Amino acid sequence: MTETAQRALHDPGAGDLLVGRYRLEHLIAQGGMARVWAATDEVLRRPVAVKLLDRRTADTATVARFRAEGLATARLRHPGIVAVYDTFNDDPVDGIVMELVDGVTLRAELDRRGTLPVAEALAVTDHIALALAAAHQAGVVHRDIKPANVLLAADGTVKLTDFGIAKSDAGPDLTAVGLVIGTAKYLAPEQVEAVEEGATGIDD
Repeated sequence: MTETAQRALHDPGAGDLLVGRYRLEHLIAQGGMARVWAATDEVLRRPVAVKLLDRRTADTATVARFRAEGLATARLRHPGIVAVYDTFNDDPVDGIVMELVDGVTLRAELDRRGTLPVAEALAVTDHIALALAAAHQAGVVHRDIKPANVLLAADGTVKLTDFGIAKSDAGPDLTAVGLVIGTAKYLAPEQVEAVEEGATGIDD
């Protein structure tokens, strides 16, 4: 068995060193397509987050979207958007290296507290709007705004993350007519109808 084939059978885990630089520490999030690890950049000696594509569920289009996410987000510079430091392909692993945010998702906070006070909810919304405005000015449309993609940092900063299905004017649109991509509970009724007719790419 070749070295590449052996690595394909191994999911990166805690303690693994990727591209000779990023040491995985512990899993902090898992979605339909990818996992996010807290890690250490051993070159710059700083904590980072590393998002790894789940090879078991990835087709060619998913890999293309994942790589486009890294390129699109790396263009963005705003305190309300999680910064991307690097992207890599360590065959067969694709990764995006981001700033590590000390905090929780808005989804987790809503699950813990229920509804937020009006003033607090408006403040969070204002931060998100400013981040989106910066992205739009850079030619990037997020297209997947939901509580799970909003991070509430311990220092009070609100940060937007996960540009996995974003549309950028600097690259091709990696979605297509008849293909619905997103999170089921946040889809419009007409999109749900399309899913029922066989379109794919839906997260829980």
